[in-house]
Amino acid sequence: MWPYHADLLAVPVPRYTSFPTAAEFGDLEAGDYGTALQSVSGDISLYVHLPFCDKICFYCGCNTAAVGKRQRLQSYLDALHREIETVSRLLPSGVKIGRVAFGGGSPNAIDPTDFVRLVDALTISFGLTSPIYSIELDPRTMTEEWASVIEAVGIERASLGVQTFAAHCQKRIGRVQPEQLILQTTDWLREAGVGSLNFDLMYGLPGQTCGDLLDSLQRTRVLGADRIALFGYAHVPHIVPRQKAIEAAGLPDQAERFAMAQLGYGYLVTHGYTPVGFDHFAKPGGDPLAHAALSGRLHRNFQGFTDDAAPNLIGLGASAISSFPHLLAQNEKNSGRYRMIAEAGKLAANRGVHRSPADQLRGGIIEALLCSGNAPVPAALEQETREALRPFIERGLASMQDGHLTIDADGLPYARTIAALFDPYRQHAQRRFSSAV
Repeated sequence: MWPYHADLLAVPVPRYTSFPTAAEFGDLEAGDYGTALQSVSGDISLYVHLPFCDKICFYCGCNTAAVGKRQRLQSYLDALHREIETVSRLLPSGVKIGRVAFGGGSPNAIDPTDFVRLVDALTISFGLTSPIYSIELDPRTMTEEWASVIEAVGIERASLGVQTFAAHCQKRIGRVQPEQLILQTTDWLREAGVGSLNFDLMYGLPGQTCGDLLDSLQRTRVLGADRIALFGYAHVPHIVPRQKAIEAAGLPDQAERFAMAQLGYGYLVTHGYTPVGFDHFAKPGGDPLAHAALSGRLHRNFQGFTDDAAPNLIGLGASAISSFPHLLAQNEKNSGRYRMIAEAGKLAANRGVHRSPADQLRGGIIEALLCSGNAPVPAALEQETREALRPFIERGLASMQDGHLTIDADGLPYARTIAALFDPYRQHAQRRFSSAV
């Protein structure tokens, strides 16, 4: 289905959940983030980071740690509550918050009662009125009590960290979870009223074969996932030390990864799923992500592809990133230092980058290419990227006509590589990025 050009996939590229990427973040001036909060305009979404898991998986690159002592967890939650108060007081009156996403880590690593208190604090401080709630969940720590809380809060969207159903792959990545856990969690969530259920799956895992991947895709479809995120495992132990537990010798090579990505795409689009970008899929019947993809209203933020059109995202918790049209600001990553800053009533954002008009232009092109496969390109940027684009155009992967760049059908797996040609920063930090496929 897709032509394989190893040379065009040789250079690691970002996933572009923001532009500039986090690789370009530096120290922020005091007051930058506070000024952005005080002058924000337009709709706002919230992201709440809970950096705890019951068990840590070998592959995970998220900012998370084992739950450990209850006192440390409670101290973090106390700091998070204080940050909620600090940030909410700075926002202009009358701002509208339409969405709240809980991620991690695994939000269900905390006690359900603590989660209810957190939702209450957000509701009171930010004046929430019927927002769309979404949450990431670990099936290994899912309980019936948690399902009851999800129903009571009114969470409509949930994402399960499934990764693979193959037991031998689960063991090698440190995430053993029998199928029965996935099935039970799925049943609980459906009974709790979750209408949009996403399964995170991975290819390129140690010891994984195309047969393993196909089996996981089939089981996912049978379980009725409304959305599927099919990610290629990024093996970067020089960045994520815990990945040193995974033997590189057992990883599929680039050609095998490409074949897996192609298999996944082909299987899902022929079994009723709408492709959303390169590696996300959604059922077209009623899922808003599929509607956004089909109607040209798809966006991309730190949660990946989304139908959320809010121009502002406020991140709460250690390492959480806030996004405004002109500024990206990240909270202190270290949870201990974050607790001290937040508990003192100070804003925790200390790193980020100002987005110049040129950055916003390039970021818009990159987002459009990844979300819809085409973008208008100003003459200056067309000239700048002409030679770099040439091999993609000559091989029928992309086309440029009347100042409009289009990623052709055969070029879909090369979308991130093509988008990266408009990123003037990427060559400075290639070791931080992952394979394009």
